[in-house]
Parts: sequence; structure tokens; C-alpha cells
Amino acid sequence: MGINKLVDQDALVEALKEKRIRGAGLDVMTPEPLPLDHPLTSLDNVLLLPHIGTNTYETEEEMAMITVQNILAVVDGRPMPNEVIS
Repeated sequence: MGINKLVDQDALVEALKEKRIRGAGLDVMTPEPLPLDHPLTSLDNVLLLPHIGTNTYETEEEMAMITVQNILAVVDGRPMPNEVIS
């Protein structure tokens, strides 16, 4: 799942309970940390991660490559190929 403001967490819980969604893996929840008695903690079709869902060898390597590409573009006076504007 993405950023917690994009997800209606109550609707997600209901969809998971009713099996309209087969399962969910979450590393962003509201609130954080999630209380132990929250409905998401008792569902067997939910995997909760401590906000490190992207922390893998592959993603770390890809993020490093993107950083290098962006730095080289700036040094060369070109637009960054992976610029994020928020």
C-alpha cells in the first residue's frame, strides 16, 4: 500500500474481513504505531511491516542508481530524469 492518506483504512478492514480483497501488506498505517487492539492486527490475511516494506537489496541498489543518474544530470546541466515534485 502507498501513503496512508490515499487509503480508507476502515474500508480496507471491511473489504479484508469480507474477503473482497484477498490480502494486504502494509508498511504505513494510521495511526503509527498501530495499537495492538486495532482490527488490522487480528486479520490473518494482513501482513504488517514496520515502515520498511521497500528495504530490499534490489530497491536499495535501484535507489542508488537513480541518485547517481540525477546527480550526473544536474552536473551536466540537464533535467533530472527522476525528479519528484510534491
